[in-house]
Parts: sequence; C-alpha cells; structure tokens
Amino acid sequence: MAKSGLAARLYRGEADLNIVGRRNLWFGVAGVLVLIAVLSFAISGFKLGIEFAGGNTFQVPASVGTLDRAEQTVDEVLADEAPGVEVVSAQKVGSTSGEFYEMRTGQLSAEQANAAKAAMAEEFGIQADQISGSQVSEAWGSQVTSRAFLGLLIFIAVVSIYLVLRFEWRMAVAAIISLLTNLILTAGIYSLVNFEVTPSTIIGFLTILGFALYDVVVVFDKVQENTRGITANNNVTYGEASNLALNQSLMRSLNTSVVALLPVGGLLFIGAGLLGAGTLKDLGLVLFVGMAVAFLTSIVLATPLLVLLKNMDPRISAHNKRVQSRRAALARGEITPKGATRAAPAADADADAPIDPDAAALAGAAPKVGARPAGKRPSGARGGRPAGGGGNRPGGKRR
Repeated sequence: MAKSGLAARLYRGEADLNIVGRRNLWFGVAGVLVLIAVLSFAISGFKLGIEFAGGNTFQVPASVGTLDRAEQTVDEVLADEAPGVEVVSAQKVGSTSGEFYEMRTGQLSAEQANAAKAAMAEEFGIQADQISGSQVSEAWGSQVTSRAFLGLLIFIAVVSIYLVLRFEWRMAVAAIISLLTNLILTAGIYSLVNFEVTPSTIIGFLTILGFALYDVVVVFDKVQENTRGITANNNVTYGEASNLALNQSLMRSLNTSVVALLPVGGLLFIGAGLLGAGTLKDLGLVLFVGMAVAFLTSIVLATPLLVLLKNMDPRISAHNKRVQSRRAALARGEITPKGATRAAPAADADADAPIDPDAAALAGAAPKVGARPAGKRPSGARGGRPAGGGGNRPGGKRR
C-alpha cells in the first residue's frame, strides 16, 4: 500500500512532528530573533511617516508625467527653496477629481512651503492652484500612538481574563508571551527593512492581534482536550499529549493562515504593486508580515512554552516521572506491559523467564500521533471458578 503524503498525514494528525520535544531549539531561535529586533530598535529605529515625525504633503496632478520624474523635480525644487529637506515618500493616489502624485517631505515653514509650491508649478508648467499642500504636526502622530498603546493594554488585559476563565493561567501566560513576541518580531522586520510607519501600520498592528490569538486558542483547545485527566494513567507525559494536539491541529492552523494570507497578499502585491494603489501598501504590508509571523509563533512557541510552564506544576512533574519510571521498568523487564504475552517456553525452560526487554520497551513506548487509548476490559471477563461448577458440599450434621 502506498504511503500517504505529508499533507494527508498532517490532516489526519499522523505526521508525528516532534515540535514540543525540540522546544529548546525554538526558544533559542525566538530569543535570537527578539534580540536582533531589539537591537534594530535601538540602532536603526523606525522610518516614521510625516504623521509621526511631522512634515508637509504636496499633491501634484498625475498628468505632469511619471512618478519618478515628478519626485525628482520636487527634490530639485526643495534643494533650492529648503536645503536639507527632501521627499520622504511618493505614491500615486486617486480621488473623485482624478489621479495625483502625493509627495511627502520633511518639515517646512509656511514661507518655504509657499515658495516650493510656486516653484513646482513653474517647473511642471501648471497653475499653482493645481497643486495642493498641507502640513502635519507630529503632535497628531503622538496622540495616535498613545491611543494605540492604550488599546493594546486593554486588549491584553481582556484577553488574559478570558484565557484564565476559559483555560487556566499558564495558558494565558503562554498566549500573551507568544502574542508579544509576534508584535516584537513584526516591528523588528519593519525596522530592519526600513518600512515606513504610518497610521495604517498602527491599525494593521492592532488587527493582527486577533489573528494571532485565534491560532493560539485553537491549539490550546485541542491541548486541553488531549490532557484532560492525564494523571489518571501512566502511559503518556503532558508534553507528548500536547505534541499530539499540536500535530492534530497543525493542518487546521495552516489552512486558516493560507486562506487569510491570500487576500492580504492580493491586496499588497496586486493592489499596491501592480495597480499602484499606494494607500493599500501600508495596511497590506503589516497584515501580511504579522499574519505570517503569528502562524509561526503559535506553532513553535506558544505550545512549547505552555509545556515548559506545566512541567513546573508539581502534579504534572510527578506524573511525568511516573511515566518515565514505568517505561524504564518495562525496558528492564521488571513489569509486564498490559496486553503483552510471553513467548512459549521450551521443554526445559523456566516458566518464570523474564519478558524480552525490547518487546517490553516497545509495549511501553509513547503512543504514536493519532493513536487511540486502548479500551477497558469487559467487566465480565474475569477469571475464577466456572459458573455452575460445584465442589462437594458438606453433608448434614451427624447425630
């Protein structure tokens, strides 16, 4: 019979990927990436849009030529009218009155802005009233940032309460750490690649919080299902049961992420890239990067971190030790695994010969992904005296 492919085995939860068992590797990789992101924050910082850094905006009709020519012309005008100030970003935008090139520059005084506007009109050969301009203060961006941080804190508080009530505090801690790691790594990518941070970027950051949390809750729900009453048996550790849950929900998380990334990718690469809708770039970029990072952190960070916290619980720690002790005893042949049979003894062999250690170790191994626990023996299958059989009953008393 042909073997199933990886996708089919993932869908059935039979891939047996040892994700939780390699948690030290994932923690190390996540730690290095977070360190790189933090260093990038401190050294490079962020490329702030004029809404946060302050600046001026000029809108020039797209009929003046290509975007590159218009940007070059505005840079030349600024070099004459306001030395040291240049175009920060340029993009094509549309409105009811037609298409325009939006040029964002550094901070200009009112006199410099008016002089630059008149010089642009002369260079482009159009009327000065065809060029619109505005000035943005950095105070507005500071207000947006403070409101965004307040919203983030409220979101984390509400989510923590929900996770504690729905699951437990350890799952809440693991989910929040995974969520914050997702935000740090996404922001680190923005800092390293020098993407511009705009109000749309802040909106995108707040949007990916819900997506990242959804992936984690899906996995944790399966973990809770697989580990319910786990201390009642000595067959599997908490980490193995959690890894089983992670494998069983991996395909679902992958499908959800792919389906979510496809429209966002279309928004980014087709809308902003091919069609030139620059206003979609900021929102699409942060959503695409954040959702991709959220999928990875929910798989390789949240559940391994949960297992690390649960193993600190004395009850789970004692259970894990019992499982390991039982397997060691099975490997040494000191106990008989349930359902194991002894090999038929030879004529001169000792009837009490020990069980083969290899067979015992195999019987006591951790269950494979997708395996079901063995059913209980029927209560009627007990050994003992056959029904209806009788021995010699004592007779009546002698007189």
